[in-house]
Amino acid sequence: MKQITVMIVACLMSLIQSAVAIAATRGEAEETARLIGMLLSAARVVIERNQPLINDPTKGEKGFTPASFERELLDEFRARTNIDLDHAETVPLPTHAAALLQELVQAGKMVVADAQPTINKRGIGYKNFIPASFGSGAASRFSKHSQVKLKQTTLHPRNPENAPDAYEEAVLRQLMTLPSQSVTIHEGGEEDHLRVLTPIYYRKDCLSCHGQPAGELDISGYMKEGADEGDLAGAISVTIPLSK
Repeated sequence: MKQITVMIVACLMSLIQSAVAIAATRGEAEETARLIGMLLSAARVVIERNQPLINDPTKGEKGFTPASFERELLDEFRARTNIDLDHAETVPLPTHAAALLQELVQAGKMVVADAQPTINKRGIGYKNFIPASFGSGAASRFSKHSQVKLKQTTLHPRNPENAPDAYEEAVLRQLMTLPSQSVTIHEGGEEDHLRVLTPIYYRKDCLSCHGQPAGELDISGYMKEGADEGDLAGAISVTIPLSK
C-alpha cells in the first residue's frame, strides 16, 4: 500500500511539472489558479467546522482523520463548484488542473495526518490547529511540489510568512471597499505569470479569536482584530506561470 501511495504521488508530481512546461493559455491558467484558491478555502472551512471536535478536551480519539477530512473537503468543493474531484476526468477542466487540485488535497491530508497526535490529545482544549495554521501548512507543502506558489495573506498577519507583498496589499485594500470573488494580476517580465487572489471573509465562528473587542487577548494569546462577521479577513494568493 505504501509503494502504491508513493507511485501515485510521484505521478501527480510529474504531471504538475509538465503543467508548467506546456503552453497553457492565460484563461486556463487563471481558471486553474481560481480553483486552487477555492479548494484551499473549502479546506479551511472543513477545519473550522470541526473546530469544536478538535478542541474537545474530554475526547481522545476524535475520528477526524485524513480520510474523513478528504471526504468533507470533496463534498464542500463540489457544493461550491459543482466539480466532483472523484470523477475529475468527466469534468471539462483546464489542462493538468485536476492533477494540481489532487496534489493540494494530498497536501491537506498530510497536514491533518501530521497533526493527529495533537488533535487526539485528551485534556487539552485549544490546540492551535485552526484554519490559518492548517492553510499555511497545506500551502507550503503544495508549493514545494509544484511551480505554483500558494499562500495565505492578510493586512493583519499573525504569522510573518503571511504578510502581503506590494501587489497583495494593494488588492487587499481594494477588496475592503470593492468586494469581489477574485482578483487577477498579470505580471510580465522574464518570468511571465498570473496571480489570482481569492478573498476570505470572517465567518461567525472566526469571531471568537478575531472579533470584538479589538485588542482583547484571544485564546491563543493574540490580540483580537475587532472584526465583524463578513469583514475581509485576507485572501488566498495563487501565482501560476504562463507559457512564453
